[in-house]
Amino acid sequence: MSHKGQGILNDRKIGIIASDIEMRDSIVRLFEEDVAKGKILIDVLDYDKIEKQGEILERQGARAIVARSGGYRHTVGKVGIPVIHLKISTLDILYAIQMGKRISDHMVLVLSDLEYFCLDDWKDLIQTKVAIERFSEREEIPSIISRYKTLRKKVVIIGGGLSCRFAQEINLDHIHIGASDESVKEAVQRAWELVDSVYEQKYINEVLNTTLDGVHDSVIVIDNQHRIISINEKAIELLKNKRHEVLKRPIVDVLPEFHFLTEALDHKINKTNEIINLKNMVIAANISLLNVDQRNIGAFCSFQDITKLQSLEKKIRYELNKKGLVAKYKFEDVITVSTKMQEVLERAMRIGQTDNTVLVYGESGTGKEMIVQGMHHVSKRLQDPFVAINCAAIAENLLESELFGYEEGAFTGARKGGKAGLFELAHGGTIFLDEINSISLNLQAKLLRVLEEKEVMRIGSDYVIPLDVRIIAASSEDLKRKVEAGRFRNDLFYRLSILELRIPPLRERTEDIIPIFKHYAGRDALELEKVIEQKGELLKRYNWPGNVRELRNVALRYSILGELEPPNDEESEFYNNREDLISDHIIGDEEKDNLLNLKEINRYIEHKVIQMLEKRGFSKNDIAAMLGISRSTLWNKKNTDQ
Repeated sequence: MSHKGQGILNDRKIGIIASDIEMRDSIVRLFEEDVAKGKILIDVLDYDKIEKQGEILERQGARAIVARSGGYRHTVGKVGIPVIHLKISTLDILYAIQMGKRISDHMVLVLSDLEYFCLDDWKDLIQTKVAIERFSEREEIPSIISRYKTLRKKVVIIGGGLSCRFAQEINLDHIHIGASDESVKEAVQRAWELVDSVYEQKYINEVLNTTLDGVHDSVIVIDNQHRIISINEKAIELLKNKRHEVLKRPIVDVLPEFHFLTEALDHKINKTNEIINLKNMVIAANISLLNVDQRNIGAFCSFQDITKLQSLEKKIRYELNKKGLVAKYKFEDVITVSTKMQEVLERAMRIGQTDNTVLVYGESGTGKEMIVQGMHHVSKRLQDPFVAINCAAIAENLLESELFGYEEGAFTGARKGGKAGLFELAHGGTIFLDEINSISLNLQAKLLRVLEEKEVMRIGSDYVIPLDVRIIAASSEDLKRKVEAGRFRNDLFYRLSILELRIPPLRERTEDIIPIFKHYAGRDALELEKVIEQKGELLKRYNWPGNVRELRNVALRYSILGELEPPNDEESEFYNNREDLISDHIIGDEEKDNLLNLKEINRYIEHKVIQMLEKRGFSKNDIAAMLGISRSTLWNKKNTDQ
């Protein structure tokens, strides 16, 4: 025969307590193969051990038991497996009455209160006298049967096994109500289905418990009576309990600190990232109500020990700081009283909250990176890495490997195991490409691919790495002019300049000079005010070609040495009239279409600044520090100018 879910459990068995030998024989006939294979265990009802027969079948491996009348009554509730009642059907009763009519016209139908039979519905069909006697306990049966002892030869007892047994003892005729093949098949089929259902439920529970034990969070589940119905290993370890001590018990009895969970359940409130103080720890908990058919059946609580999370976060922050992959500055760190600069910060705030690519314009030293870090801090990526690189400070062949990384053996000297590029390190966060105007057309093409495809390929690799990075670029030159001159790709320019931000130089916001100087000078307030009163106007008149960086260096030098030598009139005159100087010395002939050679302009200005600082007696180390470059770079600039 075939059973529902036959392959789920190979050793599944059911037990049947047959009312008599005839029923046992019927079962063997109907389920010959299953009986032969031991899948159906049969025990004939034995009145001397009736209360133990179900337990015996359970010990023999039965996963469900089929029993009738007395067998069912004395088994249900005494075993830990399902018990199926093989009920006496109306057809079984009518068939027995028909058999009884052959013996006598006076019949007594003895039924338990578990059986349903309405005589009025069938009296026209029966057409004989039938009395119905009902019992709820087997001890009532002898007295019921004894009432008809005097009617021997005139009455037939019709009933189950016990009734027929007592009728036989006092020599009364009796007919046993047998079970039809259909009734037996139906009961056995229900038994198989229950076995499969119980197994499936155990399987699902095992999968659920294994899954819960495998998750990172601690988990407790309660029903709507506040009893713990599931708890995973993480919660057991964290709370130092044993599973069997807490399961099926009210949570406030075994874990009184978790009253917040019962309160959430009673008030039907889901909670997210709730900070809870327990006895020895602080946890972050999430509570979700469990609803079936719009009815609340319990609550699910997952939680973590915050001290471990804080330790992990501290470690991550340490690693990021060690690599320099964090944004240190926020908008409030920018020192300004200038209306113009405050408008820039407001625009930067709005831009930062988007996730678009940004192009920032500003001269060297204006604080581009500080403002870009501020934009990172107000973005949805603030918890992720911030990576900054000055494209002008690294040779082109090294810049490519720095940005995109390389595989082991990609070139001579490549690090063993390869190296992740800055784009990879910035995954999920922001990458700031300062002085992007300095990169070659070849590198521009590769950068464009990263922007368009959102993926990067290491040097020497044959596979791509998907990226989720926000790109913010900065330039000290007008990129549109570079595009017109053919020195910057127009497609890359339009990809970068979705949003633009221009940071004014210090000479356009002179009201910020004194506040910035005060911030970095850091000496006695009265002494500082006196110095500013004497030389403040000189500070404001100077054009500050190095912008905030140069002003900071002057202020720091004053804070250390107590010396303040504002730039002299000759230097101020130079910067005030640098457009004329540039025009005289840099602009080429008309054959070059009157285009300014910005690189030559920058080189000329750098040369003049270095000359002036040398005249004032600054050392090479001081000059390099003031210009924000290395001593070797300063040496190269001097040699190039010569």
